[in-house]
Amino acid sequence: MKVVIQRVSESHVKVDGKIVGEIGKGLMLLVGIDENDEKTDAEWLVQKILNLRIFGDEDDKLNLSVQDIQGEILCISQFTLIADYKKGNRPSFIKAAKPDKAIPLFDYFKQEISKSGLKTESGIFGADMKVSLLNDGPVTIVMDSITKA
Repeated sequence: MKVVIQRVSESHVKVDGKIVGEIGKGLMLLVGIDENDEKTDAEWLVQKILNLRIFGDEDDKLNLSVQDIQGEILCISQFTLIADYKKGNRPSFIKAAKPDKAIPLFDYFKQEISKSGLKTESGIFGADMKVSLLNDGPVTIVMDSITKA
Protein backbone atom coordinates (compact mmCIF):
# COMPACT_ATOMS: atom_id res chain seq x y z
CA MET A 1 0.00 0.00 0.00
CA LYS A 2 1.08 3.51 -0.67
CA VAL A 3 -0.42 6.49 1.16
CA VAL A 4 0.10 10.18 0.49
CA ILE A 5 -0.53 11.99 3.78
CA GLN A 6 -1.37 15.66 3.66
CA ARG A 7 -1.82 17.79 6.76
CA VAL A 8 -4.85 19.96 6.07
CA SER A 9 -6.81 22.79 7.61
CA GLU A 10 -9.86 21.46 5.73
CA SER A 11 -10.68 19.07 2.92
CA HIS A 12 -13.69 17.70 1.11
CA VAL A 13 -14.52 15.36 -1.74
CA LYS A 14 -17.38 15.72 -4.22
CA VAL A 15 -19.04 13.13 -6.44
CA ASP A 16 -21.52 14.37 -9.05
CA GLY A 17 -21.31 17.85 -7.54
CA LYS A 18 -22.31 16.71 -4.03
CA ILE A 19 -19.99 16.62 -1.01
CA VAL A 20 -19.69 12.99 0.13
CA GLY A 21 -16.89 13.49 2.67
CA GLU A 22 -15.68 16.56 4.53
CA ILE A 23 -13.23 17.28 7.36
CA GLY A 24 -11.70 20.17 9.23
CA LYS A 25 -8.17 20.15 10.66
CA GLY A 26 -6.49 16.80 10.25
CA LEU A 27 -5.21 14.49 7.53
CA MET A 28 -6.28 13.87 3.96
CA LEU A 29 -5.05 10.45 2.85
CA LEU A 30 -4.70 9.27 -0.74
CA VAL A 31 -4.57 5.46 -0.58
CA GLY A 32 -3.22 3.21 -3.33
CA ILE A 33 -3.53 -0.56 -3.04
CA ASP A 34 -1.12 -2.92 -4.78
CA GLU A 35 -2.15 -6.38 -5.95
CA ASN A 36 0.14 -7.94 -3.30
CA ASP A 37 -1.11 -5.92 -0.33
CA GLU A 38 -2.67 -7.62 2.68
CA LYS A 39 -4.47 -6.58 5.87
CA THR A 40 -1.11 -6.46 7.67
CA ASP A 41 -0.03 -3.67 5.30
CA ALA A 42 -3.13 -1.66 6.19
CA GLU A 43 -2.67 -2.29 9.92
CA TRP A 44 0.98 -1.19 9.86
CA LEU A 45 0.19 1.97 7.90
CA VAL A 46 -2.78 2.89 10.11
CA GLN A 47 -0.61 2.73 13.25
CA LYS A 48 2.15 4.81 11.61
CA ILE A 49 -0.35 7.41 10.34
CA LEU A 50 -2.29 7.76 13.59
CA ASN A 51 0.94 8.25 15.56
CA LEU A 52 2.83 10.36 13.02
CA ARG A 53 3.90 13.55 14.80
CA ILE A 54 3.35 16.23 12.15
CA PHE A 55 1.22 18.77 14.05
CA GLY A 56 2.75 21.66 15.96
CA ASP A 57 2.87 21.83 19.74
CA GLU A 58 2.87 25.03 21.84
CA ASP A 59 6.44 25.70 20.67
CA ASP A 60 5.47 25.07 17.03
CA LYS A 61 7.56 21.88 16.96
CA LEU A 62 6.18 18.90 15.07
CA ASN A 63 5.49 16.84 18.19
CA LEU A 64 1.76 16.06 18.01
CA SER A 65 -0.13 13.36 16.15
CA VAL A 66 -3.59 13.59 14.61
CA GLN A 67 -4.82 11.72 17.69
CA ASP A 68 -3.18 14.24 20.03
CA ILE A 69 -5.04 17.13 18.39
CA GLN A 70 -8.30 15.16 17.95
CA GLY A 71 -8.06 15.86 14.23
CA GLU A 72 -10.19 14.44 11.45
CA ILE A 73 -9.30 12.11 8.58
CA LEU A 74 -10.49 11.95 4.97
CA CYS A 75 -9.55 8.77 3.05
CA ILE A 76 -9.55 8.78 -0.75
CA SER A 77 -8.86 5.66 -2.82
CA GLN A 78 -6.38 6.37 -5.61
CA PHE A 79 -5.15 3.48 -7.75
CA THR A 80 -2.90 5.83 -9.75
CA LEU A 81 -0.43 5.83 -6.83
CA ILE A 82 0.53 2.32 -7.95
CA ALA A 83 1.56 3.52 -11.41
CA ASP A 84 4.58 2.02 -13.11
CA TYR A 85 6.12 4.91 -15.02
CA LYS A 86 9.62 3.60 -15.68
CA LYS A 87 9.07 2.43 -19.27
CA GLY A 88 7.73 4.87 -21.83
CA ASN A 89 5.56 7.87 -21.10
CA ARG A 90 2.20 6.23 -20.48
CA PRO A 91 1.92 4.90 -16.92
CA SER A 92 0.80 1.33 -16.38
CA PHE A 93 -1.59 0.47 -13.57
CA ILE A 94 -1.34 -3.30 -13.97
CA LYS A 95 0.03 -3.73 -10.41
CA ALA A 96 -2.88 -1.90 -8.80
CA ALA A 97 -5.24 -4.28 -7.01
CA LYS A 98 -8.45 -5.13 -8.87
CA PRO A 99 -11.70 -3.90 -7.26
CA ASP A 100 -12.59 -7.33 -5.82
CA LYS A 101 -9.44 -7.11 -3.66
CA ALA A 102 -8.99 -3.35 -3.38
CA ILE A 103 -12.49 -2.47 -2.14
CA PRO A 104 -12.44 -4.80 0.90
CA LEU A 105 -8.89 -3.76 1.76
CA PHE A 106 -9.70 -0.04 1.43
CA ASP A 107 -12.80 -0.58 3.60
CA TYR A 108 -10.64 -2.41 6.15
CA PHE A 109 -8.12 0.47 6.14
CA LYS A 110 -10.93 2.98 6.82
CA GLN A 111 -12.38 0.75 9.54
CA GLU A 112 -9.00 0.51 11.27
CA ILE A 113 -8.56 4.30 11.07
CA SER A 114 -12.04 4.87 12.52
CA LYS A 115 -11.24 2.65 15.53
CA SER A 116 -9.17 5.62 16.73
CA GLY A 117 -12.44 7.40 17.52
CA LEU A 118 -11.52 10.29 15.22
CA LYS A 119 -14.02 11.55 12.69
CA THR A 120 -13.23 9.54 9.56
CA GLU A 121 -14.80 10.20 6.17
CA SER A 122 -14.08 9.02 2.65
CA GLY A 123 -14.83 9.37 -1.00
CA ILE A 124 -16.55 6.70 -3.07
CA PHE A 125 -14.34 3.93 -4.40
CA GLY A 126 -14.09 4.03 -8.19
CA ALA A 127 -16.09 7.24 -8.56
CA ASP A 128 -14.93 10.33 -10.45
CA MET A 129 -14.07 12.41 -7.39
CA LYS A 130 -13.18 16.07 -7.07
CA VAL A 131 -10.96 16.51 -4.02
CA SER A 132 -10.32 19.91 -2.48
CA LEU A 133 -7.96 20.66 0.35
CA LEU A 134 -6.26 23.48 2.12
CA ASN A 135 -2.79 22.03 2.72
CA ASP A 136 -1.43 23.18 6.07
CA GLY A 137 2.30 23.91 6.02
CA PRO A 138 2.43 22.39 3.52
CA VAL A 139 3.20 19.06 5.15
CA THR A 140 3.05 16.09 2.79
CA ILE A 141 4.51 12.65 3.47
CA VAL A 142 4.47 9.54 1.30
CA MET A 143 4.40 6.16 3.09
CA ASP A 144 4.75 2.78 1.49
CA SER A 145 4.06 -0.39 3.44
CA ILE A 146 6.81 -2.17 1.50
CA THR A 147 9.36 -0.24 3.57
CA LYS A 148 8.02 -1.50 6.91
CA ALA A 149 10.51 -3.14 9.23
